[in-house]
Amino acid sequence: MCYIYNKVKLSVVIVSYNVKYYLEQCLSSLYRSLKGLEFEIFVVDNHSKDGSVEYLSERFPNVRLIGSPHNLGFARANNLAIGESRGEYVLLLNPDTVVGESTIRDTLRFMDEHPDAGSLGVRMMDAKGTDAKESRRGLPSPMVAFYKMSGLCARFPKSKRFGHYYMGYLPWDSPSAIEVVSGAFCLLRKEALEKVGLLDEDFFMYGEDIDLSYRVLKGGYKNYYYPSYILHYKGESTQKSSFRYVHVFYEAMFIFFRKHYSGMSVLLSLPIKAAIYAKAMVALCKMQLGKAKRSLGFVSPVWASSLYVFVGSEKMLQTCRSLAQRKGLAARFFVCDAGKLEQGGIEQFDVDGVPANAVSYVVFDTGTFNYDQIFASFSNQPDEMRRFAFFHPDTGKLVTEHEILW
Repeated sequence: MCYIYNKVKLSVVIVSYNVKYYLEQCLSSLYRSLKGLEFEIFVVDNHSKDGSVEYLSERFPNVRLIGSPHNLGFARANNLAIGESRGEYVLLLNPDTVVGESTIRDTLRFMDEHPDAGSLGVRMMDAKGTDAKESRRGLPSPMVAFYKMSGLCARFPKSKRFGHYYMGYLPWDSPSAIEVVSGAFCLLRKEALEKVGLLDEDFFMYGEDIDLSYRVLKGGYKNYYYPSYILHYKGESTQKSSFRYVHVFYEAMFIFFRKHYSGMSVLLSLPIKAAIYAKAMVALCKMQLGKAKRSLGFVSPVWASSLYVFVGSEKMLQTCRSLAQRKGLAARFFVCDAGKLEQGGIEQFDVDGVPANAVSYVVFDTGTFNYDQIFASFSNQPDEMRRFAFFHPDTGKLVTEHEILW
């Protein structure tokens, strides 16, 4: 029997490991953004232990779910799905993201209008509404890498020389040509992938996006940043204080150097190696100190002194009052619709008498608000002590950056 596979506009590939509820939220937002488009979605599960495959196959029967018996790593798992994809474009998406309703359509239109575009990234924000620096990055040449690891990049973020790694001199509100597109949201032209090759499987967890971006540029295409919001819970700060993060991240940088800068002199390679080992040791010390403080009771989890501010319809608030009572949450409740949110902004939900060290989670009803509206409200006034969260009426789950409650 011969099967004929029709082309689609977009193939979405998500690699997942033990994050079934965040992935559920990601897929729900993705379906909103894909409305009216021809698409297919692949989820490659890297041998999760939390029942992800069974849970998601029941909730999303139209998703192509590939359950690997082993942890293949990010690059190999993505390649597995890309090899079966039929899209004109391929979107690599992290499971801990939330996509705005306009994001997919706007970015596809930009790619259609720019045939020189090989890949595209977007404006990622964290749960505080702060722009994620890794939304725009430069290639980590030996000198650029040295400036980052020596702290010069952080000291002079808007310098074209010292701040090139995060390209902090570029405007946030307009499209720009960049060098590296983050693997958290990487929209690729399939034609470009076929020309330059898939992700390099020598990279297990970090660095494959840098390598692919470089090969896209060498293939004669451009990489672009487009200012459409998505939420990325982990972002650049993911496990930054952990020894494993530092070791794996900078080891990936070494792989990149060996592959693309094989002629790098010893005078350059030795300082970079020294910086890598120094950062790894600092990270290990910080991690051990943090563990000691927590074990002695000097540090409380962020959510231990949290206030939950529920915002939405009367029906949603009634359900959430019951949830807050069952879970013993300190909570406030505001009836609000999209018009009132746009008019009054996020500050209308500020509550008096909250301790200075308490984090306020503004929990939005996803049945009342769309994600574009929520992102816009938070991006206008990011606040270190205020985070946004979601309540999903269809599942009854409250999702924050740290926890899932129902």
